[in-house]
Amino acid sequence: MSFKIDRGLFKYDFIDHHAILCVAVDADVKEIRKRYLQIARRLHPDSNLTESAAQKQLGNELLSKLVNPAYEKLFGDRTRPEYIIILSQIGKRLVQESTSVTLNTDLAKQLADAPAPNLEHFYKSAIAKLAQTQYDSLEQALQVIGQVSELNLVYLMRSAGKSSTAPPPHTQPKVNLDTPQPNTAKNTPLAPAPAPAPPKEDLVIEQYVRRAQSLIDKNQFAQAKVELQDALKLEPKNSRCHSLIAMVYLKQNQLKMAKIHFDNALKLDPNDETALQWKPKIDKALGQQHSDHKVTSSPNNKDKQPDKSGSGGLFGGLFGGKKK
Repeated sequence: MSFKIDRGLFKYDFIDHHAILCVAVDADVKEIRKRYLQIARRLHPDSNLTESAAQKQLGNELLSKLVNPAYEKLFGDRTRPEYIIILSQIGKRLVQESTSVTLNTDLAKQLADAPAPNLEHFYKSAIAKLAQTQYDSLEQALQVIGQVSELNLVYLMRSAGKSSTAPPPHTQPKVNLDTPQPNTAKNTPLAPAPAPAPPKEDLVIEQYVRRAQSLIDKNQFAQAKVELQDALKLEPKNSRCHSLIAMVYLKQNQLKMAKIHFDNALKLDPNDETALQWKPKIDKALGQQHSDHKVTSSPNNKDKQPDKSGSGGLFGGLFGGKKK
């Protein structure tokens, strides 16, 4: 059985895993796991002894084809950061296409009209209410997922629009030339304009980066990665965060993820020194891995095995020693 949903973010050839689990788009991993366990208990065949065989089969298919993949995507350290980045990009795209966005549910329309100060409260309250009955009726589950996805669409669009339409921090007042202006001494120097205060979001990102750098220095890579993932949720286009998290993945021997983030860092800042230093080495190491795989896969080289030791080959060349 295939499940087709054509509302909300699903209309943009995107699988809205947050809607499948009925969690807010900024939910943390604890919330995601708690919600997944609630749904799994509801849908697992062994948990529904009183239901018919057809209901058990439908519940099991919803669990295996929708819920489990959603949980794996949102809970996994390797998959969640890229998914969050894509969500952010979709939000910015929706702002540009806002005139063509159509909403089908009353909740989504109410969220679209909600006052800005009440936006987050209304959104999360609506998500929590829908979560209470999301999988009560398995036949209606796809409709509820579509309804949640419309809420996610509106929230992302309004959040992205709010950040992109913020006025500049300092604007010069308009002067009416027809109104007499007060006389100012010609020789009195103008006071220099005060430097604009850094945006609050930049200050928050800087705190994440400092904590992450401190954890990296202590070889606490898992904790550093969490800090940087949270930072990238707030500012997906921060080249320094991409560069730092790439180093974390590199230290953890996750070269493909390191390459992705170094690529992102260089797209955002072509002069990023860390990315410029390490990306060629990773490309070479990944090329070597591919070459070793081809050799060992050859019928004439069945006995040959690639060097997987921490001290040789890959990380012997990158860090000159075993990975800690």
